[in-house]
Amino acid sequence: MDFTGRKYIYSYSRRKTTTAQVRLYEGGNGTIIINGRAMKDYVTDPYLIDVVTFPLKLIEKLKTFDISILVKGGGKSGQADACRTGIARALLKLNEEFKPILRQEGLLSIDSRIVERKKPGKRKARRSPQWAKR
Repeated sequence: MDFTGRKYIYSYSRRKTTTAQVRLYEGGNGTIIINGRAMKDYVTDPYLIDVVTFPLKLIEKLKTFDISILVKGGGKSGQADACRTGIARALLKLNEEFKPILRQEGLLSIDSRIVERKKPGKRKARRSPQWAKR
């Protein structure tokens, strides 16, 4: 679906190594496009579909907006979380009255946890090699 020429609200979000750019178009029918594909084609896991659409379900406006998302990096779970936070932030720009509802569910905060890097002499980030007595 092509959204060119329509006015939109822009938002940006991150999660782990993922970045998501969200465009929220008013007066739509609930179409969500992720990286040029329909959401059901891009995110196949029903749980992750619920994660992405949660902010819209929370304010009961699931079929009110068309959404276009460009997401890069990370895995599907991190991408879904970044999309969710981006949608919530775009909704906040649209209407400040949504802030208490979105804040209560923790949708406006970026989860800053990332994978810790591997250190030299270790098997993983903190795991030491097995110790042998002899």
